[in-house]
Amino acid sequence: MALDRDIGGIIRKNQELVFRVAGGNGLTLKVISLDSGIPYGTLRSYAGNSGATVMMPLDALYKLVGVIPDELLSVLLPEGRSIVQVPDDIDHDAFEEMCRDYLAEKGKAHRPDSPGGREISGCESASLAVKAVALKVAG
Repeated sequence: MALDRDIGGIIRKNQELVFRVAGGNGLTLKVISLDSGIPYGTLRSYAGNSGATVMMPLDALYKLVGVIPDELLSVLLPEGRSIVQVPDDIDHDAFEEMCRDYLAEKGKAHRPDSPGGREISGCESASLAVKAVALKVAG
């Protein structure tokens, strides 16, 4: 069954936002063009600066990685997804400590005297989510 959303429209709106925020932070289309190898006119069409916004192909996104910050490029992905750089070297001792911290926090959330009793409450879920994201990024 088809989704009842205009995915192309969402993508184009998010592209415009990415280039607008980048420009507001000093990363102009000219700088992006020089660093990515994407022609300036093509970037203008992706940013919606020369008429209707053209949807970027995947190879353009590939060229923008390392030029536009990952956090900003992540706006182009579906909600809940992010572009993250895989670490070159993992500190296994620090990772173990983070794992133990997560497990201790989760154990506290399942105690009868926690805010949600044996169930994980909203505040506990938020705290656990932060720790889980840190684990995914670190590992």
